[in-house]
This record gives sequence, C-alpha cells and structure tokens, in this order.
Amino acid sequence: MIRLIALNNPRVAQAFIDYMASRHIEIQMMPEGGNQFALWLVDDQHQVEAEAELNLFLQNPRDAKYQAASWTMAESRQSKFYYRSPSMMAMIRAKAGPLTLSVMAVCAVIFALAFLGMGNQIFDALHFPAHAGQQWQLWRWFSHALLHFSVIHIAFNLLWWWQLGGDIEKRLGSGKLLQVFLISAALSGAGQYWVEGANFGGLSGVVYALVGYLWMLGLRAPHLGLGMPKPLVGFMLVWLVLGYVQPFMAIANTAHLAGLITGVVLGLHDAGRFQSKATQQ
Repeated sequence: MIRLIALNNPRVAQAFIDYMASRHIEIQMMPEGGNQFALWLVDDQHQVEAEAELNLFLQNPRDAKYQAASWTMAESRQSKFYYRSPSMMAMIRAKAGPLTLSVMAVCAVIFALAFLGMGNQIFDALHFPAHAGQQWQLWRWFSHALLHFSVIHIAFNLLWWWQLGGDIEKRLGSGKLLQVFLISAALSGAGQYWVEGANFGGLSGVVYALVGYLWMLGLRAPHLGLGMPKPLVGFMLVWLVLGYVQPFMAIANTAHLAGLITGVVLGLHDAGRFQSKATQQ
C-alpha cells in the first residue's frame, strides 16, 4: 500500500475514492490525527495513474465526473465512509525509502544477535577504530552507528531515523541520505572517540545530524518541503543539554553535539545549492 495524500474533508476524499473505484482502482481512507484523512492506494502497480488522477482531482474536486462516480458507487458501498487501517508494515514502508528501512533492519538484526549472546563479538567487530591498524578498517568509521545496547536505546534511535531519514530519502533520494549518514557517522564517532574512547555506539549522532540538516533546510530552503518543527528542535536541544548535566545515564554527548554541528553545516551547504538551482530556474 502507498500513502497518496491526507485531506481534511472526508466527503471530498470519498469522492476521489469513488471515482477511482469506477476505474477499478481501490483507494482506502484512514483517519489520522488533526482531522486529517489519509488516502492509501492498495495496489502499487497503479501508483502512476492514481497520482496523476489525484493531481487532476485536486485542481477541481467539484467536477461533475466525480459527483457522477459517487452516485454510481453509492449502492455498492457498505457504509457511508469506508475506513480501513493499513498494516503496520505498510505504514512504515510508506514513510521510508529502501536505505532507511535497510539501516533499521540491520540495526534490529545486530541488536537481536547481541541479545542472543554475541554482544562482545559484535562490538569487537564493529566499534569505532581504537587500536593500531583499525583506522584502515574503513567500515568501523560507520558501523559503530549500528550498535545499540538496550531496547530504549534502539527504539528511540530507530524511531527518529525512520521519521527524519525517511523524509530526507523520500524528498532528496537515497544518495543524499547515505551521504549524510556516512559523513555524520564518521565525524560524530571521531568526536566521541577523541573525548571518551571507543566504548560507544548507536545512531544518535546521525539522528542529531538529521535534526540539524532538516532544521537548516527548513530555514534556508523552505521550498523543498523539508524542515523541523520548532518544538521538536527545542526538545532535541534540551535533550542534548540534559545529556551533559544528568548523572544517571551514559550518553555519547560529544557524538550528539558533533552530529548536530555536522548536520547544520551540511544543511547550510545544501540549502545554498538548492536555492541557487531554484533561482536559476
């Protein structure tokens, strides 16, 4: 299933559903928060046609053909409005691209193997380069980001990675997300190692880079449709500060700070580039 759009009027949404049903393409409506109703395409093979028809519908939703379709389909509908929630996996896939999902899957597998008793072996194989010669084992500059040490740790990081990384991948492509991941993993890891050594792991440095990246794009290149709501930026900054002052948890604070700075710099650079392209067009 593919999420097409969210509308704030279920009657309008139903008109589009009926019209597409008359073309033998099934669309399902799912209520979301904030009086929004998401439209989900059931069969992916109709995506191009469905998106094209949706664009036409949004230009003139009161066109007579949509009203006619509603009258035609009214008798076959079992209820006035048909809501059906897509599966959890469909919702996850709709938000994220292949790189986002792949990183989530790899993190989950590594965490599961560590839980089953292979934690020491996995950490030894993936931690940030700390011993002579390991700096040339290039995977270590990035693989430390795939390590997690508790359920809360991995759940928190993967949720933010899915939310923020998915937005970037959907709008700017897998290549851009991979670039941000690799650069921020290497630099946040180097910063944390320089301050406290190699006994760390997790996606949080990368997550903070995504925060900084989206924050800058929202400020400097809003036409891209990417950004970070101010309350979320505030929450992440407060969490960053609390990490330095709280005495209860071992937190890779330098990785968070280095990741945030990396994301801000990358975001400013890309925002300028995207703005230049928009001006030239």
